[in-house]
Amino acid sequence: MNKKEVLEIRRLFHPDRCPITRICGCYVDADKNKKTKLKEAFLSLPDEEMYKYFEIFKKTLSGTIGRNLLDMEFPLTQESGGGTQEFLMKLRASRLQDESLLDEFYDKVIETFLYPENYYIILIHGAYDIPRKGTDNTELFDASEDVYDFVLCSICPVRLTKPGLCYNEETNSISERVRDWFVEVPATGFLFPAFSDRNTDIHNILYYSRNPEELNEEFARLLLGCELPLTAASQRDTFNTLVAETLHEDCTYEAVKTIHETLNGLLEERKDDPEPLALDRDDVKHLLSASGVSDTTLEHFDEYFEQAGGDNQTALYVSNVAQTRKFEIRTPDIVIQVKPECADLIETRILDGRPCFVIPATDSVEVNGIPVRTAQRDSEEP
Repeated sequence: MNKKEVLEIRRLFHPDRCPITRICGCYVDADKNKKTKLKEAFLSLPDEEMYKYFEIFKKTLSGTIGRNLLDMEFPLTQESGGGTQEFLMKLRASRLQDESLLDEFYDKVIETFLYPENYYIILIHGAYDIPRKGTDNTELFDASEDVYDFVLCSICPVRLTKPGLCYNEETNSISERVRDWFVEVPATGFLFPAFSDRNTDIHNILYYSRNPEELNEEFARLLLGCELPLTAASQRDTFNTLVAETLHEDCTYEAVKTIHETLNGLLEERKDDPEPLALDRDDVKHLLSASGVSDTTLEHFDEYFEQAGGDNQTALYVSNVAQTRKFEIRTPDIVIQVKPECADLIETRILDGRPCFVIPATDSVEVNGIPVRTAQRDSEEP
């Protein structure tokens, strides 16, 4: 799924265009006991509750594709009889009306979702009449041909509110606040099937994780039958290792700066593209070549790519490996950070026989917020 397709489904979570037919839920305590369950028509909920649920569902489809939202493909083994895809297809086809299927789903979540505290499993079924789009990209709601039938799961931590004082309106006094159990925004969730090319894609599932560095791999593998891609940090580490190993002695400040300038240039060129920009092995090799790395240096690139943890299926999202907000130089004792577009202001020179980073000083220099005089200004004064 791309950015536009995710946004199209997110926009459905509104009273005026709500496609949700049913909502089910199960509240699980820290000992993995089912404390209470919910099952009813979504539109029968009070308006206040409905809006709160809409916010949860939107959050389950939020974040950056490649970081928080991961498009995963079912392995062929899971698309055969008895696989995870078949179970999810049954769950969707039941429109969440089958009590035994729901209990089986809750049991699978409780068994595979490793979380030490209370949480709330929310499951909804929706049916979206997909409007066709005219030549001017406007939606033609009276020309719908296909229906996107889906289930969305959100798993929300439930925590006890903090103790404190509050104003008691009934007694007109300040008193101790009553603590209750609060349903937080989802920690993880998924949308099945995926909504690819603005239609149903039963071969893929969209997975959500609030923390892009804690993807709940066992949950995704055991419940959904899919292998998660590398986390954003792992992708960045893989790319950095690959550059360092490939360039070796040629891995200079100027070479790394040029590579990141090329990456940021790619992002700028594709900023309006709904598809996230991902690089496979050949793309990374071409990127290094376009950044000035010689063919001789790239001779053993494929070998280094495999050593860094990559294979033919590995895709590195540019948004995960590029540094768009800062350009950082780090030594054991000093850290220098500048805006990427200002990286050219930093030069490397040999001073007194030592390699140094040189930063030009202007008339506007502050140290801990205090304006200071530079040595150059002092030398120019009589």
